Amino acid sequence: MDDIAQRCISIIAKAKNIPADTITLDTTFEELNIDSLDKINISFEVEEAFEIAIPDDALGSLKTVGDVVRGVEQLVAAKAS
Repeated sequence: MDDIAQRCISIIAKAKNIPADTITLDTTFEELNIDSLDKINISFEVEEAFEIAIPDDALGSLKTVGDVVRGVEQLVAAKAS
């Protein structure tokens, strides 16, 4: 697993107070009991960690941890170019 994925999983694990090793890219937000408020809080943490801005309309489409990682990878790549 790459650095972005590990950091995203760590942020989500901390937000939900669960062990990071119980989370995979296929883990759904439903399985983690992540609600809309959790999504907002997690997005703030991710934005700060990676120095990116997540569009508000993107939050609704996030269903899995992998969705978050792919979105962050795209935003980080766009920032670097």
